Amino acid sequence: MLTVAVPGKALDGPGRDLCTPLRNMSRTQRKRENEELLERLRRDATRITRHFGLQFRCIEAERANVKRRYGICYSDGTIRIRLRHVTTGMPLRYSSLVNTLCHELAHLRHFDHSARFERFYLQLLGWARAQGIYRPRRAGPRRQDAPVVPRHRKPSPQPAAPAQGRTPPTQLSLF
Repeated sequence: MLTVAVPGKALDGPGRDLCTPLRNMSRTQRKRENEELLERLRRDATRITRHFGLQFRCIEAERANVKRRYGICYSDGTIRIRLRHVTTGMPLRYSSLVNTLCHELAHLRHFDHSARFERFYLQLLGWARAQGIYRPRRAGPRRQDAPVVPRHRKPSPQPAAPAQGRTPPTQLSLF
């Protein structure tokens, strides 16, 4: 399915024209749009946490000047999620927000990035997908005329052979 943004037609949220540059949106419009996104995230977070027996304190929008992360979970259960793209200021896709939400909700049980955390995060994401909460966009071109660029992995560099008589270096184990 191809979606085309047409000026004057709201495609993503009430009264929102995706072709309108952010600078033309009033502060009130941005605030209302943020609140709508947060309310939807809170409803979905409540469904997910009820199913998995988790509890969060609140879900808030991350401050606009935070540019290095998509979300954060504090030990008191407060979750902050960045709602907008750093450079364009446009809202992030809802599937990206839900992905971040599930990541932060997983921290309510495992406050680290261990293997247990990763398994639980994927379990949350899988359940959200099965419930229709998480609907990632399929990979492929965004526009009908956009070329498909194959994604190739770069081959891993082969370690250099150690010089004769020398033992190869080993990685230190810190923990």
